[in-house]
Amino acid sequence: MRFIVALVAGAIALAAEAQPYPSKPIRLVVPFAPGGSSSIVARAVGAEMSKELGQQIIIDNKPGGGGNVAMLEVARADPDGYTLIIGHIGTLAVNPYMFARLPFDTDKDFVPVSLLAKIPNIFVVNANVPVKDLREFIALARAKPGQLNYGSAGNGSAGHLAFEYLKLVANIDVTHIPYKGTGPQLTDLLGGRTEASSAGTPPLLPHVKAGKLRAIAVGTPQRLPVLPDVGTVAEQGFPGFETTQWYGLMAPARTPEAIVKRLSDEAAKAARTPAVAERFAADDAISVGSTPAEFAEFIRREQARWSEVVRKAGIKAE
Repeated sequence: MRFIVALVAGAIALAAEAQPYPSKPIRLVVPFAPGGSSSIVARAVGAEMSKELGQQIIIDNKPGGGGNVAMLEVARADPDGYTLIIGHIGTLAVNPYMFARLPFDTDKDFVPVSLLAKIPNIFVVNANVPVKDLREFIALARAKPGQLNYGSAGNGSAGHLAFEYLKLVANIDVTHIPYKGTGPQLTDLLGGRTEASSAGTPPLLPHVKAGKLRAIAVGTPQRLPVLPDVGTVAEQGFPGFETTQWYGLMAPARTPEAIVKRLSDEAAKAARTPAVAERFAADDAISVGSTPAEFAEFIRREQARWSEVVRKAGIKAE
């Protein structure tokens, strides 16, 4: 059976190489509902890539199962370069360790194409919490073990993982309160029913600027231009700490190398265009653009980081 599958895959690859690529529209699957950061990245980069490729890139949102529904569909797609997917910290670096079993192999069933964007995570507290920075928050948490609460958009969300990572390195006990989405958890944080949170900058920054929340640390290696006075977690006592939400382009395994390179070149070029950089900047996203090898190495580092957090924090899929 495996021999037959290999023959079929080989025939598909030869057929794909036999004609100019691309010769028809490309489907780019987004494993989450429309409107989120993954859709913004896909649409912005896809629009620029379409100009150079000469074919439309059609965005197809397929939410469900924490991204696993879409990942399975693309894993089973023909490896001909006409079905791609937006890979994300959750689907590539967290789900493989949070779920007891997945119907696909994240490493073997996909090939990295290009890392497209990173969105900084920040750590915030309600403005009434008597701390000015991360060091003071850690001191307060240690003085009141288990008494402070932090909210997240849900079990296994980027904010959940980021805060659990902080708890591990800082050796603090802060209680996790999972919500069904960023909106509900933000409502309770603003109302003072929880004390802290971590998420990407887009939903939090307006409230920081309004004085309703206080940013105590950023998860990126460098400070953010929009928050120049807020120190990184690393510089506040935890060297090497980094947590960002990130998005990249993936293709089914066995996609011909020439097609992967063409897609990677165009994706990297698109991510660096002024139009995409400007669109990303509106959501405080950082344009990247990388080679397949660079993206593969990045994924390996992120998997090493987050598999350890998932294991030590005992995080399991709901």
